[in-house]
Amino acid sequence: MAEKLSIILPVYNEDGSLEKLYQELKAVLTSGNFEYEIIAVNDGSKDRSFEILQAIASQDQNFKVISFRRNYGQTAALSAGIDSALGDILIPLDADLQNDPADIPKFLEKMKEGFDVVSGWRKQRKDHWTRKLPSQMANWLISASTGVKLHDYGCTMKAYKRELVKDIQFYGEMHRFMPAYASWYGAKIAEIVVNHRARKYGKSKYGFSRIFRVILDLVAVKFLMSYLTKPIHFFGKIGFAALFLSFLSGLAALYYKFVRDTSFILTPFPLLTVFLAILAVQFILMGLLAEILTRIYYNADRTPYSIKQKINF
Repeated sequence: MAEKLSIILPVYNEDGSLEKLYQELKAVLTSGNFEYEIIAVNDGSKDRSFEILQAIASQDQNFKVISFRRNYGQTAALSAGIDSALGDILIPLDADLQNDPADIPKFLEKMKEGFDVVSGWRKQRKDHWTRKLPSQMANWLISASTGVKLHDYGCTMKAYKRELVKDIQFYGEMHRFMPAYASWYGAKIAEIVVNHRARKYGKSKYGFSRIFRVILDLVAVKFLMSYLTKPIHFFGKIGFAALFLSFLSGLAALYYKFVRDTSFILTPFPLLTVFLAILAVQFILMGLLAEILTRIYYNADRTPYSIKQKINF
């Protein structure tokens, strides 16, 4: 039995490109005789995007629409698409026509080689340098921090086996870290060069400010990948290091008092000893609180978005 595809489209103010994108997707998917569904997630668009999506959905039962009550961001849109997808293989791509639907068969062929995740690489990227430079910096940081070496984390067009990503909850702007998360779950990852096209409609939603958001999210991802199930190990290490330094500082204070006959007031060590001891207790208690929150996290059933309407589900 052929595997079913779920094409996921996060949509935000892309009314100029939606009709053409749908026609391109339809041509590729029907010519390949794929069993498929297309899930368009309207992320609080303020233009005519939702009306166009409604019109397409009224003509094609394989075209499904999720509409958010407001703009939640690309990560939430992708998460909603993944949560609702029924396909065995999930392929998200941008709705601005810069990703080429003709590359879909290339992803599927690569997955047949035994890979769980195939990531797109916009080697000949058709964007202004103000978008490419932050992306290159982000790619280097993410690869170095996570150990998953990819040229292009920012390319939305990827292919995932549904079983790997269906239970992962994404928040903030963490969609670009999905291959790293998948690797954490034991996924085998590959990267292929994809065709990237210049934007014809609308305008980009990204710029230099993205690099700061990536850094902050990267700190969170690194922590989650290493300590999500054992946060007390992270905070406990810092706490015990501070406790050890407090002990050394206390010894130094006693040395200066009784060996060098120096008044406590003339040395910083007594104050440093107390400060480090308090810091140690705080970090250990933070670790205990993080352990409690971790257990709440694993027992919670929440989503980072609110759906207003669904069509064809």
